[in-house]
Amino acid sequence: MFTLEEKVGQLMMVGFEGTTLPEHIKHWLATGRIGGVYLFARNIESPAQVKQLVEDCHAAAKYPILVGIDQEGGIVARLREGFTESPGAMALAASGNTQLAEDMAYIMGKELLAMGINWNFAPVADITHNIDNASVSTRSIGTDKEQVSAFVQAQVRGFQRAGVAATVKHFPGLGKTSIDTHHQLARISGSVDYLYEQDLVPFRGAIDSDVACVMTTHVLFEELDSIYPTTLSPIVISKLLRTDIGYDGAVCTDCMEMKAITDEYGTAESAILTVLADVDLVLFSHTRSRQEEAYEAVLDAVKSGRITEARLDKSIERIQHLKQQYAYNNPPALDIIASDTHQHVAQQAANAGTVLVKSSENFPLSTDASNIVCIEFATYLFSDAVEAGSLTGFSYAISTHNPSVTCYIVHPHTIDDATIANHVAHTKTADTVIIATRNAHMHAKQAELTEQIT
Repeated sequence: MFTLEEKVGQLMMVGFEGTTLPEHIKHWLATGRIGGVYLFARNIESPAQVKQLVEDCHAAAKYPILVGIDQEGGIVARLREGFTESPGAMALAASGNTQLAEDMAYIMGKELLAMGINWNFAPVADITHNIDNASVSTRSIGTDKEQVSAFVQAQVRGFQRAGVAATVKHFPGLGKTSIDTHHQLARISGSVDYLYEQDLVPFRGAIDSDVACVMTTHVLFEELDSIYPTTLSPIVISKLLRTDIGYDGAVCTDCMEMKAITDEYGTAESAILTVLADVDLVLFSHTRSRQEEAYEAVLDAVKSGRITEARLDKSIERIQHLKQQYAYNNPPALDIIASDTHQHVAQQAANAGTVLVKSSENFPLSTDASNIVCIEFATYLFSDAVEAGSLTGFSYAISTHNPSVTCYIVHPHTIDDATIANHVAHTKTADTVIIATRNAHMHAKQAELTEQIT
């Protein structure tokens, strides 16, 4: 069915810039040079625009393709304005309601499928071991392995019931390091027994729930493989995941352009090593030259015999099975996106995940109270909005609830002593001060400002 060049192409998943289909991506799809694409916020304007973009991808493709996206909910969601937004994993877990988590995943899955997106890079199965882990944060369900496993399984059921392939990540667990693999290689030491007893439990649960795909992490687990990080490690992928755990489904990489990989191993060699490690889908998110280099390197490695064609065929078999299971056909109507029914469930989930630790006479905030100041620490996710002078989602909601609230957004890049003094002054005469933070424990200046205000 496939030529050798097309077999290699089936392994390659790529991202691109813009809200319309670039000519080179169209050509790659038409010639079987790639097996699919995945989208980022840079590709998103509206549901109708995304649907057209994705339909153009499907129409251009010589073979059925996967169209992927990171739509976890919470802080990692590529689809926001105009779509139904889900609380993040930790907020869902705070509800204690796995059925609600499954329902939210089902709703997100249906909205993805309405636009032709058939592959979601969720749920996150990482256990929170280290609260300084910026990569995981509230994307993690929590600290208890059984709770994490139960919610992961619920989300897998929801996505896949909607007709979208779920991807459990980041195997075998990213929660024990404070290093962000976008910036450098992370190493985790310690007992392999601990890994089996803790971090692997949610992944086993997802596999038991027939999860469609497993995504690897770029973390080096020293007790398992002292040379290679998971993404490039036959010990972790071929032996631990496939042989010991018994998983024979599709495995994909995290983005291969993260510095944990590119700085340590380079584009060509890392692409070859990940295929040799028994990974099926190789993801290059950004750079055309790297996408081309990775393809040529794997093709040359097969031609030279470094990668056997039998090894290649095994990945083709898994990828074909994944594509057949989650083929794009009979999508739901586009008007289900952000429908009243979906929004109602999302509101239920948001309410259920809100935890009141301590109350006072000023809470809940009335719609007619005055002399209120809101200080919100923006995340990097909202830095563009802050630079444009607009409000984040939280401050917008507060302002809508009570228009007399004065909101100040603290830019994540510029919290210094002058900023602290300025915002402390803003709150001196306020009757009520609202402070919104997502990660003050990781930022001394955020904590300092909060302490001076309170």
